[in-house]
Amino acid sequence: MTTTVDPPATLNTARMRTWHRPSLWFAAAMAVATVLTIAAMLIDRRTLLGAPVWAKLFKFAVSGGLYFFTWSWLVSLLRGRLRKVAGTATTVAVVLFAAEYVTMAFQAVRGRPSHFANTSPFDFALFQAMGVMVAGLWLATLVGTVLLMFTRIEDRAVYWAVRTGAVLALIGAGLGATMTRPTPIERAEIKATGHSDLIGAHSVGVADGGPGLPLLGWSTTGGDLRIPHFLGLHALQALPLLAFGLAVLATRLPRLRESAVRVRLVWTGSVGYAGLVGLILWQAERGEPLVYPSGPTLAAAGLLVGAIAAAAAASVLVPVRKAVR
Repeated sequence: MTTTVDPPATLNTARMRTWHRPSLWFAAAMAVATVLTIAAMLIDRRTLLGAPVWAKLFKFAVSGGLYFFTWSWLVSLLRGRLRKVAGTATTVAVVLFAAEYVTMAFQAVRGRPSHFANTSPFDFALFQAMGVMVAGLWLATLVGTVLLMFTRIEDRAVYWAVRTGAVLALIGAGLGATMTRPTPIERAEIKATGHSDLIGAHSVGVADGGPGLPLLGWSTTGGDLRIPHFLGLHALQALPLLAFGLAVLATRLPRLRESAVRVRLVWTGSVGYAGLVGLILWQAERGEPLVYPSGPTLAAAGLLVGAIAAAAAASVLVPVRKAVR
């Protein structure tokens, strides 16, 4: 016996009044920052490491806005003391991200790199301070992620999408640490002169600032660690959206009205998303551009797509076991 699937109540307008206010307002501030950084890029034509000096602030505004908008909703799913603790942790994350963003803007005004900077003791101190902020932000997010494991959501597909999305986002955020290692060129420079203007890089196999994808700036000549970092971080949006999309499709496709079928598909999507992040990380670590995959990368991608397609088909076609009463 199938059941009628209603649109997820977790996103209705009335419920938005219970969302975490500091992160919701900060998401709105990031929307404003997005517009301002676009204007800044049009007015201020300076470049830094081959990219517009305001490009990084634009990308952080878009990403941060999505991230904290989602966390505003996630905190509202908790109840009682758990919600209070998660709200405090999320507020701490907002404050730390805001401090990092202000530091980045300060460096952009000066025309200096905000990340990996070692041009002067002051620049290095700012970068170290930002590292502390990011570590604190990650720990605050860890607290929120752990608390989400105790969330009660009626729709089981959304229930699992929230958990797997939050865990993958936490892992994706942690992948930012892969960029802080000195590159071989920087190590050689430090060994020869005792100093390097940069310590760490986005790119692998090539210097930062080379040819890249429009606006995103992701390297088209070498590996780029920003890509798996970005993809992992935004599992927080992708997987809940998958669950909501399945709930909407269930109003038209009877098979998806089975909660167990939608849960299977969410788990398939979660495993596939994790596999994609791992594949892109492997590709970047080998110094390979995203847009020019090698034979081994294409073979691995084909296996991943085939496995996920088979799992998705099985999720829909295999009968659901009915509980014995």
